[in-house]
Order: sequence, then C-alpha cells, then structure tokens
Amino acid sequence: MNLERVDQIAKAVLYEGYMLYPYRPSSVKNRQRWNFGVVYPRAYSDANGGSELCAMRTECLITGDAGTNLECKLRFLHLRTRSNDGAAQNQGGSLPDGWQEAVERDVSVPRVKLGQLCLNSVSHTFSFPSEMRFNAEPSVNGQTAAIVRRQAEIEGTIKVVVEPIREGLYKLSLLVSNNTAIGVFPAHREEALLQSLVSAHLILGVEGGDFVSLLEPPDEFQEIASHCQNVGAWPVLVGEPGQRDTLLASPIILYDYPQIAPESAGDLFDGTEIDEILSLRILTLTDEEKQEIRESDERARQILERTESMPAEQFMKLHGAVRGMRPIKEDAS
Repeated sequence: MNLERVDQIAKAVLYEGYMLYPYRPSSVKNRQRWNFGVVYPRAYSDANGGSELCAMRTECLITGDAGTNLECKLRFLHLRTRSNDGAAQNQGGSLPDGWQEAVERDVSVPRVKLGQLCLNSVSHTFSFPSEMRFNAEPSVNGQTAAIVRRQAEIEGTIKVVVEPIREGLYKLSLLVSNNTAIGVFPAHREEALLQSLVSAHLILGVEGGDFVSLLEPPDEFQEIASHCQNVGAWPVLVGEPGQRDTLLASPIILYDYPQIAPESAGDLFDGTEIDEILSLRILTLTDEEKQEIRESDERARQILERTESMPAEQFMKLHGAVRGMRPIKEDAS
C-alpha cells in the first residue's frame, strides 16, 4: 500500500471542518465543531439513545486468494483543550477557555493474509493516555502567557473479519469501536468529544489482490456488493484511476479516485467553499480579526500567512481550470 498516493485525500478528510471561515474562535461557526466522522464513547452513545455513533462499520469485497495480504490503518484526531491560566486571562488574552486543538493518531493493524482471517478474526486494541502540558507562549499583547493543554484518555478496538464468498472472492468487515470509559457522566457533547475518535477513517491496502468498487461493481458482483453494510464511513477506491489495491473508508461522501485540485495551495478545512472565494475573503478580514487568528490556532495561522503571501499568479490559477473537453452529441435527424 503506497500511502503517498492517498495521503493528500486522507489529510483533507481528516481536517474537514477543523475550523471554518472566518477562522476565528469567536465566530459562531466555530463554537460547535467536529461534525464529521465522530465515534463517541459507548456510554455517551447509550445515554443519547444511540443517536451518536460509538462504532464505525466498513464492509467491502476483495478478489484474491488465501495468500493475499491485507493492511489496515485507522486515522483520527484526538482532541485536547488549550487554555490560558488565570494570570494570562487577566492580561487580556483573547484565547477562549477550552479551545480545542487536535493531535493526529494512527493505529495500524499488522499485515495478515486473507486465509488466516478466514480461520480467525483479528481484534486489535489501542489506547492513548491522558496528558497535561504547560507551555509559555506569546500572548496577544506581546507578553508571555502560560498555556495549559489537557488531553483525555482514549481506548478502542479494531475488529477485522473476512468471509469467503466463493472461490477468489472475499467479504471484508471492519468494526472500529470506542471503548473509552467516560470520565464525567452524564457527559456533555464537548466533554465526550475529548474522548472520541474525531474525523475517523480507514485506509486499506491489499497485496496480491484487488478491491471491488461498491459504487460501480462489475455485473457479476452487484448482488453481493449490495449486501455490504457501511455505517459512519463509505469505502472508495483511491490512487490512480484503474488502481484497485487501496481503499479509503471516509465519513465524507466521495467518488472513486477522488483528487485534490493541483491549483490548491493548501488546506482550508472548509469543503463547503471553493479556494478562490475563501482566499479572497481571508484578505478582507480586519487587522483585529487576523490577530485573533494568529493567537488562537497554529493551523489557522498557517492559512492566514499562506494566503497573505500568495503571489498573483497563484490567485489566477484558483479562478478555474478546464480539465478536459468532449464533443456535444448532435440530435439525431
């Protein structure tokens, strides 16, 4: 599995909705975040009648044989709160109390052959401990502020099951569960998010076999493909068109072989907008708004600095591009 080919798409999925324009913590749009691919602790899900997912299921088809190797990687964001201590707040810092940052987490299931999985399923547990850090960082007024970062513990399981359908065809089922014990109960959403798998998605790869597209399965596989159940994520083929050894199970609806436009200068986290409009809007922000962005979040600061330094030629590329043209069929006489 060549991760370089899928990393751009996976990164875009990972940070979709991380922070929305105008990229200020005080903006109403950024007061409730993390709407995509959230896998909550089971106790929180049960307390809300199961309306919030505590597990993510992905099912797909693989052509191959008993010697076909399978790789599986779970990626998600582990949230942490960032806040000023009391002294920094008295100095007039603009950072909202409990502003949420994110740490990328990768969990890899060891490579295993389909033949082995047909005999015994695999349950791979993972955990990340709670943590508290103190750092001295520049504040809005140029003075040094003490920043406190807190991160809660997360525990989960990836269960991998393979079922032989017929010779040369297998059904793969993966269940990602959040087994974290809630620290505060009953928990509010913001508290539960700190112990959730956020923007969770799976990257799957096979060696010596191929994945079957669930969007456009071959005629011989359509009936079997229709019985694959996917909850919280949908698998699509990624890589170069025609490549079938890599699959991305994404919480955002995608087509097979999604692409990042080469004209894009970098992540903007706001898939509901286009790069040109967002970039122009960022340049219209006031000095006070820009200062709030710089002081609030490192990734938002990078967006601001990249946009302000973008050359005119790059802006022209954002205006639009023709990927290809095809003739319009004439009406039959």
